[in-house]
Amino acid sequence: MTAIVQKSKPSFGPGTIVLAGLSVFGFALMIIRWVTGLGATTAMIDGRGWGIWIGFDVLCGIALAAGAFSVAATVYIFQLKEFYPILRPTVLTGFIGYGLAALSISIDLGFPHRIWHLLVYWNVHSPLFEVGWCVMTYLTVLGLEISPIVFEKYNLKAPLKLIRSITIPLVILGVVLSTMHQSSLGTLFLPMLSRVNPLWYSAIMPILFFISAVAAGLSMVIIEATLSSAGLNHRLEVGLLGKLAKAIPYVLGLYLALRVVDMLVAGDLRYMFTGDLYSLLFWAELILGVIVPIILFSLPATRKNRYRMFWTAILVVFGLIFNRINISLIGFDGAPYWPTWQELFISIGMVSIGALVFVLATRYLAVFSSHHPEKTE
Repeated sequence: MTAIVQKSKPSFGPGTIVLAGLSVFGFALMIIRWVTGLGATTAMIDGRGWGIWIGFDVLCGIALAAGAFSVAATVYIFQLKEFYPILRPTVLTGFIGYGLAALSISIDLGFPHRIWHLLVYWNVHSPLFEVGWCVMTYLTVLGLEISPIVFEKYNLKAPLKLIRSITIPLVILGVVLSTMHQSSLGTLFLPMLSRVNPLWYSAIMPILFFISAVAAGLSMVIIEATLSSAGLNHRLEVGLLGKLAKAIPYVLGLYLALRVVDMLVAGDLRYMFTGDLYSLLFWAELILGVIVPIILFSLPATRKNRYRMFWTAILVVFGLIFNRINISLIGFDGAPYWPTWQELFISIGMVSIGALVFVLATRYLAVFSSHHPEKTE
């Protein structure tokens, strides 16, 4: 067995302490929400079916975790082993992202203690049924994929051998599940033709959701790698990230082409030039989050510079977040809504929990390893 080489362990600085404080505060607010109900902690009313916990935490969180299945498929299915050094932190990020999305759903539910009903009472005609099952199953798959870092820590050879023997089937299952639920998040809005603004409604919304998630997921890999390199004292694989960045313009280009052609076919292009708030938001999302990153990531100078790659990836992630919020909140016809401070700090707390878990995992487990993947049996 090839030895694991773990980089020097970072000390807990002020940033980690701040994350811990925000995590504790956010979790305390979650408990208050569970005890007192939605009405006492949120600004949601009957005319608004969801708020920031769905629009941001779930729709954006799940999409930004898409890098996990993309990189895992690259390494194990397409056999591009050179990308292995960034696989473990990417899968860990995906696992944390899906875990937080599941937590967000339990916070948003009016009766969170009934979440187990999904397992027993099947409504196969509902997109939410498919999303719930896929998220739950894929979270399990990600947990199994990242479990070797725990087994290696405690030298548990039997379960480690078992996981390695089923890695490729797990990865294939993960790709299938991710494709299903990333697209199904778009399917949720298909029956809402009269509710979603024409600038964002599309009959091919499931396809657009999936493609944009792939682009944002790959960009999130670049962001996570850059931030963890700066804050956790490990080597940044600039060359590998540059190769990932080279693929992003093709994904974004496909997304842009499909979106424009779909609007042309649907006769919705005229809404782009009305000059109202929605058209301005649409252009900001499209230019900053799609067109500019296509141009910048197409330049070799960007892909060879860690800082340019990082900020360009930030634009892609911004574009996806902006898109999901425009679809589910700003461009969605419903009662006026602005999140309460409790809603905001619960969301901030969940992001902090995710970052804190990542920091602790990298300190005590071999997340950043220099060895190549073992041969699967």
